Amino acid sequence: MDRRVVVAVAVLALVAVALAVSGWWRARPQSVAAPVAVGQATGGAGVGTPVQAGPASGVAGGAPTSAGGPLTVHVAGKVARPGVVVLPPGSRVADAVQAAGGALPAADLATLNLARPLADGEQIPVGVPGATPPPAANPSGAGSTASAGGAPAAVLDLNTATAAQLEQLPGVGPVLARQIIEKRTQLGRFAAVDQLRQVRGIGDRKYSDLKPRVRV
Repeated sequence: MDRRVVVAVAVLALVAVALAVSGWWRARPQSVAAPVAVGQATGGAGVGTPVQAGPASGVAGGAPTSAGGPLTVHVAGKVARPGVVVLPPGSRVADAVQAAGGALPAADLATLNLARPLADGEQIPVGVPGATPPPAANPSGAGSTASAGGAPAAVLDLNTATAAQLEQLPGVGPVLARQIIEKRTQLGRFAAVDQLRQVRGIGDRKYSDLKPRVRV
């Protein structure tokens, strides 16, 4: 056989082998790195974030607790130590009288409901002739409900009314109600309705609006 033919056959054989090896290399299976889960990559931050809402709901649930603070009431009349006393939530009239040193021997307690729950800011007249005890505390605002129903407004006793009850009067807000109670505490009790004129913020016009709605 011609030498050139042999060389040509050898070259073609080498090319065929090279192509076969190249095709095998490309067709072989390759390892692919598995994708990392998002939760694992972030250390679980996405899952932990909703759990943070737990304390927030706890704070909202604690709001009623802050609303039930100490009760500040004024005990006046025939007690050993008349004045303002501070009592824990849930206290009753009997607790306020006891905190003021107890009723004097001559005091008539028949007009007092000693078992009535106290309302913050109220005055408790002990043994005061003509004093009308205030109704039981009603945080839902019964006075405003009655007015909405069209019933005539009741005349309010200035010497026993709480701050919340005073705020039901026309033109009386929280600030003015507090000033009325402060003047009542300063005087011991209102002897006449026209003493409202001594309260800062009550002029002639406002006094004329309040006069038919209050008494002593």
